[in-house]
Amino acid sequence: MSNQFAPEYIRAIAPYQAGKPISEVAREFGLDPEKIIKLASNENPLGMPESAKVAVRKALDETGRYPDANGFELKKAISERYGVPQDWITLGNGSNDIIDLAGRTFVQPGQSIVFSEYSFLVYALVAKATGANGIQVPSVDFGHDLPAMLAAIRPDTKLVFIANPNNPTGTFLRPEAIEAFLDKVPSDVLVVIDEAYNEYLDASIQYDSTAWVRKYPNLLVSRTFSKAYGLAGLRVGFGLAQQEVTDLLNRVRQPFNVNALAQAAAVAALQDSEFLEKSAKINADGYRYLTASFDAMGLKYVPSHGNFILVKVGQDKGAGTRVNLELLKRGIIVRPVNAYGLPEWLRISIGLPEENRAFVDALKAILANS
Repeated sequence: MSNQFAPEYIRAIAPYQAGKPISEVAREFGLDPEKIIKLASNENPLGMPESAKVAVRKALDETGRYPDANGFELKKAISERYGVPQDWITLGNGSNDIIDLAGRTFVQPGQSIVFSEYSFLVYALVAKATGANGIQVPSVDFGHDLPAMLAAIRPDTKLVFIANPNNPTGTFLRPEAIEAFLDKVPSDVLVVIDEAYNEYLDASIQYDSTAWVRKYPNLLVSRTFSKAYGLAGLRVGFGLAQQEVTDLLNRVRQPFNVNALAQAAAVAALQDSEFLEKSAKINADGYRYLTASFDAMGLKYVPSHGNFILVKVGQDKGAGTRVNLELLKRGIIVRPVNAYGLPEWLRISIGLPEENRAFVDALKAILANS
C-alpha cells in the first residue's frame, strides 16, 4: 500500500548504509564495546576538542529554546575565517545537508546531475531523490576525469558534484585543473565542490577555493566540521556561494537545521588551531604507518589525501566481505565498499597509533590464514 504514496524514482532508492556503530558490532558478535576499534566512518580519532566541549556545556542552559535559525555567531566566525560576507554562507546539518539542499533547490525531475565513478554515494542518491538522471562518468586512476565530466554535461544538466579530496578513494585534483573546468562549465550549471577532507591536505597543496567562489557565480563549496574538527556526532557543516545561490538554498533549508549545541561547538572548534594541527599530524603519522605496512604486506592501495586509505585485500569478488567479517569478529570495524563497485577493497579510516597497529596485526593474521 505504501507504494501508492511515493513516485517510482523514490521507491527505487536503496537507503544509504552508514558504517556499523560500535554498539551494533558489540551486540552482533558478543564483544566488549570498550575494546572495539572503529575505523569505518572517517571520524577524527581524537574525538571532540576540549574547546568545543566547554562551549557545549555553556550552551546547555539555552537548549530549552530554539537555536538561532540564522546562526549569526557561527556565520560570523566562518565569515572572518574565509573572508566572505555572511550572506554567502549556508549552514547545514553536516555538509551532507548542503549537498542535498543543492539537489532539491536547483534540480527538477527529468533533468540531470553529473558526478564521477567512485565518488561519494550521496551524489547518486541526490539524483534519485530529485527524480533526476544521474550521469556517472568513468574515473581515471580512481579519481575524477574532469574533461570527461565536462563533456558529459547536457543541456538538461543542472548540477555537477566534485569531491576534492574524493571519498572513498582519497584522490586529489590540482587546483589548476579545477579552475580550468570551472572556466568551461555553462553558467546555468551549478558546480558543487565537496571539500569535507580539505583540512587534511598537506600545506604544499592547500588552495583557496573561496577565490573561486568570488569569481564564479555558479559555484558552491561545501565544508564540514565532522572530520578534522571532530564534531561528527553534532552534524554541522556549511556552504559558501555567492548571495544569489545562498538565498535560494536558504529558501529550501529547514528552519533550525543546525542545533544550538552544534553551533556553539563549531564556533569554538573553528578557532582551535592547536587541535586542528594535532589532528593533521596524527593523521599524517598514521598514514605513513599504514601505507608502509601495506607496502610490506604487498597490498595495493590508492594514495590518499584524506583521513582514510582504500586498500585491496584480495583478488576475488568476495575478498572485501570476507576480510571485513573476520575483522568484525576481532572487534575492528572498517568500511566495505561493495556499493561503489569495489568488492575486493576496504576503506580504512586512520585511527590512533594503537588502533592502527591493532588493525594491521589483525589484517596480517587474517590474510595469512586465507
